[in-house]
Amino acid sequence: MILDTILSQGYIEKYQSIWPNRTILDYLNDAIAKNPKKIAIVDKKGRYTYGELGKLVDRVALGLLEIGLGKGDVISFQLPNWNEFIILHYAATRIGAISNPLVPIYRDREIGYMVSMAESKMIVVPDSFRGFNYPAMIERLSHQWPGLEHVYVIGKNVPKGMKAFTDLLEEPWEEWKDAAVLDEISHDPNDVTEIIFTSGTTGNPKGVLHTHNTLCVSTNYWIDGLGLTSDDVLFMASTFAHQTGIGYGVRLPTHFAGTGVYQEVWDAREFIEWIEKEKITITAGATPFLQDTIQIEGIENYNISSLRTFVTLGAPIPRQLVKEASEKVSFKILSGWGQTENGLVTLTRLDDSEEKLAGTDGVPFPGMELKVVNSEGEICAPNEEGDLLARGPAMFVGYLKRLEDTIAEHKNGWFITGDRAIMDEDGYIRISGRNKDIIIRGGENIPVTYVENVLYEHPDVSMAQIIAVPDARLQEKACACIIMKPGKSPLTMDSFRGFLEEKGLAKQYWPEHLEIMEEFPVNLSGKIQKFRLREIMNEKMSSKLLGPGRLLREAEYKKISKQ
Repeated sequence: MILDTILSQGYIEKYQSIWPNRTILDYLNDAIAKNPKKIAIVDKKGRYTYGELGKLVDRVALGLLEIGLGKGDVISFQLPNWNEFIILHYAATRIGAISNPLVPIYRDREIGYMVSMAESKMIVVPDSFRGFNYPAMIERLSHQWPGLEHVYVIGKNVPKGMKAFTDLLEEPWEEWKDAAVLDEISHDPNDVTEIIFTSGTTGNPKGVLHTHNTLCVSTNYWIDGLGLTSDDVLFMASTFAHQTGIGYGVRLPTHFAGTGVYQEVWDAREFIEWIEKEKITITAGATPFLQDTIQIEGIENYNISSLRTFVTLGAPIPRQLVKEASEKVSFKILSGWGQTENGLVTLTRLDDSEEKLAGTDGVPFPGMELKVVNSEGEICAPNEEGDLLARGPAMFVGYLKRLEDTIAEHKNGWFITGDRAIMDEDGYIRISGRNKDIIIRGGENIPVTYVENVLYEHPDVSMAQIIAVPDARLQEKACACIIMKPGKSPLTMDSFRGFLEEKGLAKQYWPEHLEIMEEFPVNLSGKIQKFRLREIMNEKMSSKLLGPGRLLREAEYKKISKQ
């Protein structure tokens, strides 16, 4: 597959001295050479040393070669935070293939589009996770993917026509296939190694292209910024299929030759038990993860003294939460900002003042640049709100098959992030809003336009708008405002949910509030004013005017999201 990127000779020369010019395989080999008996991976399934991890990566890589995969092929995997994800990602890299991680919550609609767009030759899924039958979904969708050659399943229930992942993992390929062939495969640090989809703001999701260099430099920032060493133990519960999960959960421990401890489904009490048992020193996750941890009843009865840093991402840290945390725990709370396109760009510092820690989203890492501009493109004065632009060595190199979109979202070499921000005199930023139409629910992006397009497919819906409404724990939730066609009965929450399920929309994208309206507020030119819709809904919610049955209760949502 030909990949259009914005890599040019000038671009490469600009960042050549900042990039590590290495691949994750170089860091893995360093870790193995340094201490092969060091524990690399810990999850509920077991644990692997670096020596064991290296052997399994080579074994699976040889198996991939045996079935006909090679350099430049795309391998998709829709897996939870299991050790197989890490082994497969490194094995794919070993043969020069491109990794395409897919979020486990995605369903037919998202997976059908993404695998087709990526032209994947292989996909790996669980037989079941949280009650969902993944092989059945693959069977429903496979006719859309003429280029897909292999389907592998992790688990005991492997349908006919699919293969067990154990065929790759447990078959001793190294006994009859010379592992030296792997060393003959060349790896240019500027080759694309990852296609990861981000929430689309104008329709379908966009495949973000990253090279070895753009990923590795972003990961190394953490080591320098947080002073990480091989003695550190990192915990990750954010899905590996997000850039946070794969960049700073899967890959980061390998960079500093430390240990990664992984949780497949976030559970705060289990997290603090892991801290006590594995002596975890650092973690990163969405702001609600911190809130859940702080509010664990009896947290003072656990020995969590090993945890020294909690990096929060995805939403601002409420000042009250920082204050509450300081009274209960001793670990440092840092805040950062970034995107799929650029990884983590800013982070507060360990020695920052309380004002910076609680009031900003940090300062850019060395080499990364930010500027805040007004509507005329002029740089804003300190503490003046404007559009946030970014550039630097960790930036992605293009959108898959969407070169025009790539170019459109760059302006004179700067990436238009779609976020609004304020920058103070010291270069620290605070995200203040968004221009892009996305809702961030507990760190999970909900692509508004994408969901609206699904709602417009309902035969009884005349107009639909998705807006954000505030939530104490998750910061934002989605509300669907709908106008019915003349003579059509209003949707109920049950019929609304049934339609979304029929359309194969990921349940975490489902709006949790539903409001049937007669009309939308518009400006003089007839454009819908979403800010007024938000004001109307906030007023209704605060005065408890939402009718019974319109609100999808939290308990109900948790129940369906596990399906």
